[in-house]
Amino acid sequence: MNNRILKEKFVGKIMLILVIFSGVLILIMGIALYIKARPILAVKPFWELMFSLSWHPLRGEFGFLPFIMGTLWVTGIAVIIAIPFSILSAIYLSEYASKFVREWTKPLVDLLAGIPSVVYGIWGVLVIVPLIKNHIAPFFGTFSTGYSVLSAGIVLSIMVFPIIIHISLEVFNSVSNGMKEASLALGATKWQTVKYVVIRKAMPGVIAAIVLGLSRAFGETMAVLMVAGNVAKIPSSALDPGYPLPALIANNYGEMLSIPLYDSALMLASLVLLLVVLFFNIISRIVLIRVEKSTQ
Repeated sequence: MNNRILKEKFVGKIMLILVIFSGVLILIMGIALYIKARPILAVKPFWELMFSLSWHPLRGEFGFLPFIMGTLWVTGIAVIIAIPFSILSAIYLSEYASKFVREWTKPLVDLLAGIPSVVYGIWGVLVIVPLIKNHIAPFFGTFSTGYSVLSAGIVLSIMVFPIIIHISLEVFNSVSNGMKEASLALGATKWQTVKYVVIRKAMPGVIAAIVLGLSRAFGETMAVLMVAGNVAKIPSSALDPGYPLPALIANNYGEMLSIPLYDSALMLASLVLLLVVLFFNIISRIVLIRVEKSTQ
């Protein structure tokens, strides 16, 4: 008995240390990026860098606003497309699909999650870019090369699908059959049961799934880099090219670092990206806590 208690305490302390280490690791990353970004912050104010439109490293001008807006455009389009498709797909697989369909669909969803991002990027170049250039842009009476924030958003939404679907599906399946049967016994239809019982009960988990998908969307690099167009200009529409922060870092780190402050500017971009993801995770956590309280 004493040995078992000692083992449980030991395992509990190990888990506590790992949890603390995870939090400290994020802090260390933030501090390291800040130290590397200090040279440019010593020369130019932070807010000037964030809200400046001019990106001309050879002239010492490092305005991040076009890249921040490019990130928001791409992520926003991806989330708008991904959330309804993913949630409705998870509801169908959980509540309506036959056992045969579920058994064959789950491995395919997992396979989507395992495909390298560069493959998604190539698929976007071969399929999505020509589709936008030859069909979608002419339909709206405008011209586009196809390399746009819309292309990046579509590719990114497909990459986010498996994350949201998989987690949402597990959450929906965790809702007890007793609650569903009680709702049906009271005369509710299948959809009413899904809407007022399953979704309501599973809402905290669904929000967590969306947050994980959003975090993946913010940090994705290769596929977005290949189809976004990479023009350092704020997009005025979804058909315009954009230049997200991850693509800026991946495209330029290791090159042209002999330019003064260039390395420091890219480290600041990394720090901003980290802070943005952290901010959205904190906000989503606050929303999650409030939803949990309202559903209790």
